[in-house]
Amino acid sequence: MAEPLAQPFWETTPLDRMTPDQWESLCDGCGRCCLEKFQDPKTGKVDYCWVACYLLDTQSCRCSDYDLRRFLVPDCLQLRPETVGQLRWLPRTCAYRRLAEGKSLAGWHPLVTGDPTSVHRAGISVRDKAISAAHVHPDDVAAYLIKPRLW
Repeated sequence: MAEPLAQPFWETTPLDRMTPDQWESLCDGCGRCCLEKFQDPKTGKVDYCWVACYLLDTQSCRCSDYDLRRFLVPDCLQLRPETVGQLRWLPRTCAYRRLAEGKSLAGWHPLVTGDPTSVHRAGISVRDKAISAAHVHPDDVAAYLIKPRLW
């Protein structure tokens, strides 16, 4: 008789108990959190635009200098288990947000599929959509607002 398969760590381990490697593996590589955002101070509503942080490699959707990102981009936030549930600007597709809300990972997530490109094939990532902030004048960022709001 075959033994039952063990449940994946993200279904059994609370966010605040995950190892650093487990925590990092939750990132699906969509790049959405690296897009410029505008928050309405009155309503709190967040709108995204297609302009991405200059450190985001818009093809791989990964940070080009992950270890130094918070030094190079001072407003880059490090996601933490104790705060991730409060960051309403995280996309609804974000694994950190989904798990903090008691949901499961999406079926296209690389941890579920075993394929790191599944996030791109599912159309979730910003690959072929985002433009680097290195190529956009700061005064023009708002012209790249995403309409309609996708997430």
